[in-house]
Amino acid sequence: MAFEYAPAPESRAIVDIAPSYGLFIDGEFAEGSGGGLNKTVSPSTEEVLAEYTQASTADVDRAVGAARKAFEKWSALPGSERAKYLFRIARIIQERSRELAVLETLDNGKPIKETRDTDLPLVAAHFFYYAGWADKLSHAGYGADPKPLGVAGQVIPWNFPLLMLAWKIAPALATGNTVVLKPAETTPLSALFFADICRQAGLPRGVVNIITGDGATGAALVGHPDIDKVAFTGSTAVGKAIARRLAGTDKKVTLELGGKGANIVFDDAPIDQAVEGIVTGIFFNQGQVCCAGSRLLVQESVHDELLDSLKRRLSTLRVGDPLDKNTDLGAINSAEQLARITALAETGEAEGAERWSPACELPSSGYWFAPTVFTNVTQAHTIARDEIFGPVLSVLTFRTPEEAVAKANNTQYGLSAGIWTEKGSRILAVADRLRAGVVWANTFNKFDPTSPFGGYKESGYGREGGRHGLEAYLDV
Repeated sequence: MAFEYAPAPESRAIVDIAPSYGLFIDGEFAEGSGGGLNKTVSPSTEEVLAEYTQASTADVDRAVGAARKAFEKWSALPGSERAKYLFRIARIIQERSRELAVLETLDNGKPIKETRDTDLPLVAAHFFYYAGWADKLSHAGYGADPKPLGVAGQVIPWNFPLLMLAWKIAPALATGNTVVLKPAETTPLSALFFADICRQAGLPRGVVNIITGDGATGAALVGHPDIDKVAFTGSTAVGKAIARRLAGTDKKVTLELGGKGANIVFDDAPIDQAVEGIVTGIFFNQGQVCCAGSRLLVQESVHDELLDSLKRRLSTLRVGDPLDKNTDLGAINSAEQLARITALAETGEAEGAERWSPACELPSSGYWFAPTVFTNVTQAHTIARDEIFGPVLSVLTFRTPEEAVAKANNTQYGLSAGIWTEKGSRILAVADRLRAGVVWANTFNKFDPTSPFGGYKESGYGREGGRHGLEAYLDV
């Protein structure tokens, strides 16, 4: 008889969420000029967590003005001085990591073990890493004395709210830029808590400004005439709109957009290890990951064995309260995203793919979707072409490495891919032919601040992370 898991809930008492939040402009929280308020809810319970300000065009203008004013002094500081602030921020994030992990889980819906063990350590690591670069920019390969661009307008998504903030703010500050950042409308809280961390670290006024709101706020920020650099992570559709809007301007732009990653399993792969990588690839963060391995390409000779093993593994996944440390899959971020996942899964069935999910009881309140596997999928199926951004895996087969590469590259995206085989020569040969910005070998969804991340084709352009991530914020 298998032992049952006892509930292991993380206390939410460590987080003190205010009833309402203003905008963080010029080092202080302030009310918005338009008077509009939005609500952010917990996806697992639909409980209203807080109200936050809908920033108007005038508010965006105030924030950009504060960043512009702060730029002169901030960019003139020696790199070693800027590094001190980044190191302080990194240490405060570590000190407050439990609080921030609980907050992120409440506002986003992802399991606490992911925010605690993945998100927060990576957030701190990015600030530590770029703090180390701040006084070494002349050795980064971008000239003897590279200069910052000015004011960076940054728009981040809801799937990794605090981590995407770190990806954007850390290199911007290290290179001497100032920032106006807009978090996603469904997950504003961790960015607002980060504003308090900036005050706690003694960061000069105006160097980081946080404005909240919906897409209209983001559009006002991206199009502001006094922004020198735009960094956006989100959907391909919005990324295309930003690219069209900024075409012909002198703004520097990086776009990290959608993906439809191929996870390729060859017949000599260690099956159990591959299964764990498949689960990590598509069910981490409920599949709400731009580089998720949402297309599983399996060599025909091991298809049945791997699928049986995968189904057994999925039957052990625990779906439920994201604050429980035993939970593997939490809630979908919003009702809107749940509706999109549901509609695409129904399309997969209607087009003839075979749908399977393990037996699991979903909570009665909140936004939930069971882990789902589709077999008998062809490249013509909608679920094999469109980004679902949910816990839905499409399984296809191949016979030869050439066919695997052709199928993996048969997508408008080019963000990530995975290869599973015992042969190092095959890893290198296949990886070299995959049109993907990141290729993992015998693992998946592993990140490090020293390694660049980005895509090709409709997955965007530019790189974040590593030495390469500095270039987007330097006048080179």
